[in-house]
Amino acid sequence: MATRSSLALLSLFTLVVGNIENPLCYAHESKLGISGKYPMVVSTWPFKEAVRAAWSAVDGGLNAVDAVVEGCSACEELRCDGTVGPGGSPDENGETTIDAMVMNGVTMEVGAVAAMRYVKDGIRAAKLVMQRTKHTLLVGEQASAFAISMGLPGPMNLSSLESREKWTTWKENHCQPNFRKDVVPADNCGPYHLKNNMDITEGEYSDFNQIRIFQPSMSHVGLDNHDTISMAAIDKMGHIAVGTSTNGATFKIPGRVGDGPIPGSSAYADNEVGACGATGDGDIMMRFLPCYQVVESMRLGMEPQLAAKDAIARIARKFPDFVGAIFAINKKGVHAGACHGWTFQYSVRSPEMEDVEVFTVNP
Repeated sequence: MATRSSLALLSLFTLVVGNIENPLCYAHESKLGISGKYPMVVSTWPFKEAVRAAWSAVDGGLNAVDAVVEGCSACEELRCDGTVGPGGSPDENGETTIDAMVMNGVTMEVGAVAAMRYVKDGIRAAKLVMQRTKHTLLVGEQASAFAISMGLPGPMNLSSLESREKWTTWKENHCQPNFRKDVVPADNCGPYHLKNNMDITEGEYSDFNQIRIFQPSMSHVGLDNHDTISMAAIDKMGHIAVGTSTNGATFKIPGRVGDGPIPGSSAYADNEVGACGATGDGDIMMRFLPCYQVVESMRLGMEPQLAAKDAIARIARKFPDFVGAIFAINKKGVHAGACHGWTFQYSVRSPEMEDVEVFTVNP
């Protein structure tokens, strides 16, 4: 017989689901059997080769951390979608930089690098931060210097012929679209300065914020220019880890760091509960720590499908035009996905599968 507390919790979950509106994608859910559910690998997008690399590692006996490093590293080498690894997503100056993170769900240790220049191996640099320092995040040229000092190759130019051509075309188009707002350029491509009419008195500040928060997100965020590999692995011991890698948003303002290296935003893992991975408009999503939200919701008893949909709904209520997606997996091997603003696909490899399978989450 259900207890009063369990009924109250069920009512709360029902209320949350009832507020999830049509623009959200439907979540797919799959459950493995009780026996033989490990190892397992889940990744954003149809990055099959990356998942195969992670699966080979974890099925061969490596731990979950090493598996996600191998998987994300494969994606960096393959330059998945031009949005992972070197050679893609130039910033306003035409330079490619790397954001990456790895998290151990057993120890809750995290290593991450952000806006890293001159070093192509983002996920391996992140692992070195976790293993060889007491820090969580290193950034910029100092992250590069650390990675090189630990034996990673560099310094090197992370641009490619494709990224340089993309940047040149963008410059010829007067540097549009871009991530600036409420400023005007002295020339077509800057430098930028404040508009004269941007002065806001103290009394107007509250109303101004209320208007700004509901502005649509940028229309040029999409599959071809704003993406991340976010991967979770469960090893043969049932231990969970996550990893991410991205070269960020195309034509970002130099120095910009997205959600990729932020624990709880692009990915999160807790061995007691499960894991989550995210992709999309990181500038919006990182304000909500959606993967932390997913894991904590699952800790309270939500199934992955509901937890993923709820986390996406929280963002959509504030930013109805944002683009993003989440996969969730609990420690039992149940996985699901949810999205907003685009069709999302995520990849899975488990013992019951002969090869990587791609699951589509439709609008």
